[in-house]
Formats: sequence, structure tokens, C-alpha cells
Amino acid sequence: MSRRQPAGAASAPALITDTASLAALCERLRQESFVTVDTEFMRERTYWPELCVVQLAGDKEVAVVDALAPGLDLGPLGALLADEAVPKVFHAARQDVEIFLLRFGAVPTPLYDTQIAAMVAGFGDQVSYDALARALANASIDKAHRFSDWAARPLSPAQIAYAAADVTHLRDIYRGLTARLERDGRAKWVAEEMAALAEPATYRADPETQWERLRPRSHNRRFLGALRAAAAWREREAQRVNIPRQRLVKDETLLEIAATAPETPADLARARGISEGFAKGKSGASLLAALAEAKALPEEALPEVPRDRAGPAPSPALVALLKVLLAAQSEAHHVAPRLLASSEELERLAAGEEDLPALHGWRREVFGEQALALKAGRVALGVEGRRVKVIGAG
Repeated sequence: MSRRQPAGAASAPALITDTASLAALCERLRQESFVTVDTEFMRERTYWPELCVVQLAGDKEVAVVDALAPGLDLGPLGALLADEAVPKVFHAARQDVEIFLLRFGAVPTPLYDTQIAAMVAGFGDQVSYDALARALANASIDKAHRFSDWAARPLSPAQIAYAAADVTHLRDIYRGLTARLERDGRAKWVAEEMAALAEPATYRADPETQWERLRPRSHNRRFLGALRAAAAWREREAQRVNIPRQRLVKDETLLEIAATAPETPADLARARGISEGFAKGKSGASLLAALAEAKALPEEALPEVPRDRAGPAPSPALVALLKVLLAAQSEAHHVAPRLLASSEELERLAAGEEDLPALHGWRREVFGEQALALKAGRVALGVEGRRVKVIGAG
């Protein structure tokens, strides 16, 4: 059963282990103006994350849900996460959201990520929860249980307290960030960023594009076709047997297999890291079948070789100048540079491309317009005191 504190107590958070207590908690939290959420999970030995603990907090109430408790139905939690009237606040939400998408088939909505909001608010790239807790909640986070075995039972009082802290201070972080962003007129900027997080496709790996992660240095389309097939097979097989893709077949082994295109179990067993048992077993047979299908593909069905950018390479000096402008605009607007534009985007911008995130939405207002003006010679960069500034009408 759930252990709850008396009204007004401020010691241990509630530990929820039964469905009735979870349903009652979620009903109370649905009356809140927002709910902070975090999870603890295990993934070292599996492809799919194993949800172990869910932490929830409203304005005054904090609870830790034992997701592995016998007989516990997490349905009430799914209903809370789907309630569009209550914002769900996470920090570095991606992995937590992936878990809930797998469990409930939907992304929590509406969704708010304080790490992204903090980047917009000028706290730097990928600022940690600890740093925000110090800055906005005047709190110090004890990370002694960061590497706990969250699947072991029973949960210790120290584990429960540690888990609860991840949503307790998040309330003050959320309040501090939203107040700052409203004051600075940046709430709309954050809303644009959250829209991307709300897309289920953000969290679902497409097996057919996994080969691109390996960045093959080859223009041989037959090799690329074999690599695409092998990488897609690995993704699906890792999901089927529920082990990490690298434990199934390492990247370097996958590249070797694509290059040698084995046709028999004996050929496959010669690849580094592939055992004879694997090659002769069900996994080996399905990999060989995938390679055979790729080998039979007509030329037009093979992956296209990535084309070099049209025209001459961008001027290194121009790229460097855009980097200086990026740093200057980030400093002037107190926003993380990485959120405005990546190094690759700067190179593409210097090369003449304009269909870039940096040239759309709020990023264009902060950086994109000045970048285009700098390229066109309408503005220049100068130094005023200890800061770089844009000179001329943009």
C-alpha cells in the first residue's frame, strides 16, 4: 500500500505501490497548474529501457511510484500524462519521454523541458539539473545514488529521497525559468522548441536510416546497400531479442560484414566478433538473408552516394566570421550558441544554402538576419570595450 505523510509533514515523500493510491495521486495532480516528472530506469543490458521508478510532484505533494510493484497498473499515470490541461515538466526529457511513448503510445502533453528552456534563457549548452538547482532553487543535489540498481527491491529510504529530489527542486527551476522567459519575451521561443519534442518520430529510430549513423567513407553503392541492410537488420534484431545494438554486433563488425558480404555461415563466422554459434543460429541466418536481399537489389534501389555541395567549398574565413557573429549574438541575447546554429549549419550557410533552421523562426530574428547581412556586406563586426558588436544597419 501507499505510505503517505500526514498533512503538513515535510519529511519522506510518498511511496506508491498500488493502483488505487496511484489513481488517487494522479487525480490530485490533475488539479495542479503543472506536474514535474522524472524516471529511473535500467538499460545497460537491454535495448528497451526497463522503467523502474516514476517521480511526480505538484505544488506541494511529492511521490515516488514503484513501477515494478506487483499488480500495479500504470494506467492512471498514462491518463495524467495525456491530460492537456496540465503541463508536464521534465529536465532533459528525451529518454523519459521515450519510455512513456513505449509504455502508453503517446508523448506526454503538453511537454516542457527545462534543459531546453535554460538554453533559451542563457544558461549555456545542455546545462545540468544540478547547476539549475543551485542557480534557481538554491539547492544542492546529492548524486550518490545516480548509479543505483533501480530494479533491485526493496527501494531504500535513501534511494526514495534521491529520486524525489529530482522533481522537488524541478518545481522551483520551472517557476524561475518561466518567469525569466516571460520577462524577456522568450516564451514563444521555448514553445517552438517544445513542438519538436512533442513529435513521436523524434524518439523512434528508423531501421532503414541507421546505416547513416556509421558515416561510411565509400562511394560504392553496393557496399552502402549491404551496410543499409545489415544496420537495419541489427536494429530490428536488437529490438526483438531486447539487447543493446552494440552487444548484438559492434559497429566495426557491421562495416566489415558489409564490405565482405558473406553468403554462408562459415563466411559470416570469419568476421571479427562473430562466433560460429551466432553465424549458424537464427540471428546469423536472418542477417545472411538480409544481405542476400540487398545483393539482389537493382542499381536504382541502392542508397544514393551523398553528393558534395555544389560549387566551391565555403571560405574558411567566412565560416570563421560567422562563428564570431554566432558567439556575439549568443552573448548579446543570452542564449546558448548551440541552440542557434551548429558548426555544420554555419558551413552550409557560408556555402550559400538558406533552407536551414538558423534562418527560420526566432533563430532568424536573433542570428539569421544578421548572418545574411554579414554575408552580403551590409554589416560588419567590430569591438566595443570587451565585446564584439555588429556595425551597420542589419
